[in-house]
Amino acid sequence: MSLKNLLVRSLAIAAVSAGALFAPLGVAQAAENYVTVEPPQPSDTTGKIEVLEFFAYTCPHCNTIEPMVQKWAKTLPDNVVLKPVPVAFNASMADLQRLYYSLEALDRLDLHAEVFTAIHKERKRIYEADAIADWAASKGVDKQAFIDVFNSFGITSKVSRANELAKLYKIEGTPSIAVGGKYVTSPTMTNSYEATIEEAQRLVEEVSRS
Repeated sequence: MSLKNLLVRSLAIAAVSAGALFAPLGVAQAAENYVTVEPPQPSDTTGKIEVLEFFAYTCPHCNTIEPMVQKWAKTLPDNVVLKPVPVAFNASMADLQRLYYSLEALDRLDLHAEVFTAIHKERKRIYEADAIADWAASKGVDKQAFIDVFNSFGITSKVSRANELAKLYKIEGTPSIAVGGKYVTSPTMTNSYEATIEEAQRLVEEVSRS
């Protein structure tokens, strides 16, 4: 079985087992290393080339590629900004979107990688609000402050924007990396995590030249 087929099959199985419904990319899309976004999307960050990392905490492949993305992000030039975008393929994933944005709002993104660890290595079922708040508190976050932010209008707005971006970029699976509002690449297109980072870098350079 090819790595591409293995990735698609394992993504689907893992997503369902984690309570997330995954829809793999179409064959026509997967035949290339990237797809073109039509129509192109404007940047939410004025004067910057946006790289959007569409991810889900429940996705085992996101767990694997995340350290690679973070290492790559440190090499990006000043005119490029990396923005993680948590994706929900069904309602059961919405609280994990809120988790990411709550950590961001509380300036505790140092715990971002630990969420992956909790779910994929420690097998903790932190999928719903109460369990998420308890987990955050166990990591030293003030529980009531976390709950207040988690349920705030600001976080609701960010989740709505994340859902809108996923639709605009036609994201059907995670991890996916969008570059400059013009291109999307993913392991199902490139056949490997490393090749996905390499392709994203190439696309950043292409957008920078345009």
